[in-house]
Amino acid sequence: MLANILRASLLTAALIAAGCTDTTLSGVSSGSAKAEKPLPEKIVAKMKAKGMTRTSPVMARVYKEEGKVEVWKQKTNGRYDLIAEYDICKWSGKLGPKYTEGDRQAPEGFYTVRPAQMNPQSSYHLSFNMGFPNTYDRANGRTGANLMVHGACSSSGCYSMTDAVMEEIYAFGRDAFRGGQTEFQIQAFPFRMTAANMARYRNDPNYEFWKMLKEGYDHFEITKVPPKVDVCEKRYVFNQTPVEGATFNATSACPMTTQPDSLKMAYQSYQTNYAAAFSSATGSKVLPPKPTIAGTKEAALVSEWTKKRARGERVPVEPPSLQQDGSVVVTSRMGRIDSPAGRRMAEQEAAAAAKKKAAEEKLAAVQRAADEKAAAAAAAKAQKEAPAVQPEPSVASETVVTPTVGAPAEEKPGLLGGMRKKIGNLFGS
Repeated sequence: MLANILRASLLTAALIAAGCTDTTLSGVSSGSAKAEKPLPEKIVAKMKAKGMTRTSPVMARVYKEEGKVEVWKQKTNGRYDLIAEYDICKWSGKLGPKYTEGDRQAPEGFYTVRPAQMNPQSSYHLSFNMGFPNTYDRANGRTGANLMVHGACSSSGCYSMTDAVMEEIYAFGRDAFRGGQTEFQIQAFPFRMTAANMARYRNDPNYEFWKMLKEGYDHFEITKVPPKVDVCEKRYVFNQTPVEGATFNATSACPMTTQPDSLKMAYQSYQTNYAAAFSSATGSKVLPPKPTIAGTKEAALVSEWTKKRARGERVPVEPPSLQQDGSVVVTSRMGRIDSPAGRRMAEQEAAAAAKKKAAEEKLAAVQRAADEKAAAAAAAKAQKEAPAVQPEPSVASETVVTPTVGAPAEEKPGLLGGMRKKIGNLFGS
């Protein structure tokens, strides 16, 4: 029983460290005030002016580098128009896709959100699950779960907003679902896929992946309608219709497809203009690129760091980073996650350290006693083996008589003494 509880707590800690933990989604309806908060009247007025209704279909676009989320709504003519733009409060990882569970990367790609993915009871104020991994991700062996757009301004692989912003984004989706939309598309990009930005990252290892995303990006730029997204040969395809009897298979060869001639012509014209702009951008000064993830190798390094952190181990406070030359950069400052698992690990390490110290002190005391005993034995042996010392013959001392220094010898009476006495009497001395 205790082992099961321990495993459950470690799993919870791993989810906290690896991503967002809104695993129980309750759909659009909730009755909670935050989930039912209406859109501001100024946005409603703007929608009306653009030929939109409160419940018309919606879609979203995410740009990592710019830190923006755009909300688009369908107009009465069927095309979509931008209705709101919000700042992303936090997103984790680097530019580039999510590869594996625990790599702390926020996803990039084309995702679908349905009513069941909405969470009005989120631990992060409000949230919706992006739907990672999608068909493309699974076909390419990418792993992870519970990747959200949520409030609380805290992220470990998600796109996090302030609570106030999340209330508005959530309201857009809620109203569209209540208006009959069955799912909405969310397009997540590393940056706005302009010619200038693509030129900046043309030497990046993620460039081919981004070129693939750009095709879907361009289709929306041309049509202002969310593209139809499929996967074959482990890659995205956009606005393609299989010929009769054919289907798309994510890991198999792409079938014969058709596409409206009007879209083909518009796309070719768009690409001609793009190619000229790209060529011009490659020869001009541009902003330096931002850090990007170096593929599956860096993802594996970060994932291992995340697992250790989730177990409560002391790890560098920032995940490791793989450089272009293959070297790994790790910060020297260490720490551990503040969680039940982390505190338990700290207690275990402290107990182990105390036990080790006591054992070392005991061993040192035993060694000191042995050294002292050996020293005493050596001293006793040396004393026992030393030859007896014979006393030297004594020398008789001679008595030396020292003359005593005293008063001068008394003068004997005589002629001289008598004369002195007479002289003294004359002068009265």
